[in-house]
Amino acid sequence: MGSCVIVGASHAAAQLVVSLRQQGWEDEIILIGDEPHLPYHRPPLSKTFLSGDKALEDILIRPASAYEKANVTLRLGQRVVAVNSADKTVTIDNGDVLGFDKLILATGSRARHISLPGADKAGVFYLRDVADVNGIRARIGAGKRAVIIGGGYIGLETAAAMRAMGMEVTVLEAMSRVLQRVTAPEISAFYQRIHTEEGVSIHTDAVIESIEGDQSVTGVQCQNGVFYPADVVVVGIGIVPNIELAESAGVVIDNGIVVNEYCETSHPDILSVGDCTNHFNPIYGRQLRLESVQNAVDQAKVAAATVAGKREAYSALPWFWSDQYDLKLQIAGLSQGFDQVVIRGDITTGRKFAAFYLHEGKLLAVDAINSPLEFMLGKKLLMTGVTPDPALLADADFDLKSLLS
Repeated sequence: MGSCVIVGASHAAAQLVVSLRQQGWEDEIILIGDEPHLPYHRPPLSKTFLSGDKALEDILIRPASAYEKANVTLRLGQRVVAVNSADKTVTIDNGDVLGFDKLILATGSRARHISLPGADKAGVFYLRDVADVNGIRARIGAGKRAVIIGGGYIGLETAAAMRAMGMEVTVLEAMSRVLQRVTAPEISAFYQRIHTEEGVSIHTDAVIESIEGDQSVTGVQCQNGVFYPADVVVVGIGIVPNIELAESAGVVIDNGIVVNEYCETSHPDILSVGDCTNHFNPIYGRQLRLESVQNAVDQAKVAAATVAGKREAYSALPWFWSDQYDLKLQIAGLSQGFDQVVIRGDITTGRKFAAFYLHEGKLLAVDAINSPLEFMLGKKLLMTGVTPDPALLADADFDLKSLLS
């Protein structure tokens, strides 16, 4: 064995240090992260942490004692600037050079930035880490005005949290509907209805011309001539995988860091996990780059086994979630390529239903809103490969459990 260096300190890293010990790795573990904090849960950033309902210590994935128990050397607040795959070393921004026997890149992703006039003004934020949220917090409060650029999950979650604080919230989405890249038109219409009912103003096909203000932001100007006043602007237009260190190491890159089913890169002693990876998913039979906590944690378990010499291939079903107002959305599977959507429940006036996505009669995914039973059963159907009759899926009186018997 020898030293195992983990670069990146988020969900995957928090799982790696525990799983490595569980798998029998007895030698040194070094965890390097550019934030000064222990790994913390990211999803609450746009929800309970933003609202102030939870503090940083409340969202830590594991307490400091867990890293002490696992005998992990923490190097937090330090950034790895280069990887030398030939010498098997990493260089840190303070000049230190560390050797490794095994290197795991858990570098994750960063917020995609906009390049518009005024985008660098004070009061324009991205929502990716604790520092981002602390900056936003200083400008929000009841009666203040927020403009959210981007109608994806992060944008809508942020809008919900700010609206709950009594703010005036406007969401500007460049595409023709919110969540257009990730869900069906029926689900987009549902979320637009809910946010409108909650007092959020949503504008689609909104092409932004500039962000206005002298030193500090005062609003957002759109190309159609409409100006939206703002005390704070939050940009949520997607993320970009952090592949630069992998590039410096010379490993294969293709829409992320390419890894096999054991989380190994093209270098025998460099592995990678999480948002930054492009891996083969056996359930869907294709390469995927997933941006989810579930994938980061599951890949971390696989990578730990690989490092410890116990090869266990990745085989997890992707799943995701989003919390907005009193809505808990749970997603099982990937809906891309669907040709049919079957709705179970009241989507037009209610707040509890499930949407099943099919392609040529085969179940691809399920979106379950306040419907944990449909989510659980949908996961089981996807794992077993069962293709149910769409008419039965739509029948709210039909017992879905019978499909698994």
